[in-house]
Amino acid sequence: MIHHIIAFFKKYRHIWLLSYVFLYLPWFCYLERTVKTGYHIMHVALDDYIPFCEYFIIPYLMWFLYVGSAIIFFLFKSKEDYYRLCTFLFSGMTASLIICTFFRNGTDFRPMVDPDKNICSAIVSILYRTDTCTNVFPSIHVYNSIGVHIAVMKSELLHRHRLIRIGSGILMTAICLATVFLKQHSVIDGVGSLVMAYVVYWIVYGYGPATASKEVTEKVMG
Repeated sequence: MIHHIIAFFKKYRHIWLLSYVFLYLPWFCYLERTVKTGYHIMHVALDDYIPFCEYFIIPYLMWFLYVGSAIIFFLFKSKEDYYRLCTFLFSGMTASLIICTFFRNGTDFRPMVDPDKNICSAIVSILYRTDTCTNVFPSIHVYNSIGVHIAVMKSELLHRHRLIRIGSGILMTAICLATVFLKQHSVIDGVGSLVMAYVVYWIVYGYGPATASKEVTEKVMG
């Protein structure tokens, strides 16, 4: 048994990147415990026009499966895609922790939810009790969803799997929408995630104008 474990870690030694969780979780939990008052309220006028919809809890929770499945898939199938995905995700998650540490933020527009209305309302009620309304900017749900979809679209392994690519796009969009329809985030939290994803994308994938032009030239010449 021990030989199989050793062989596994030798073959997939790049799994060490997942030890990032031991940095992220304690830091995040610390912020959740300590950011209670005196935080900046994230709110824009558009937030008031977005209705609460408890059914968006379904794609919101699917985020865990979406991100986890992508990491595991690339861990076993493509070391290059795995490194890029993890670098993208963990860079943004660290940046988010730093932002929330020095710019304490939260929301104040969560509605009263009747847990007896339906199963989705009951789950949202549990979510509200277990997850504080602080440390929301930028939204990690939005940022990581964008990161996973980029990894799916950039992967050569999935290049011919059109349904997976389309499904990823739909799920990414649904998760992003869920953050505001569940009143977990302000629209500005999502915008912040988009900006951060745009910056990190160029760093991780190196697709600046020069690189893009070079790829086009190589394809034409090839």
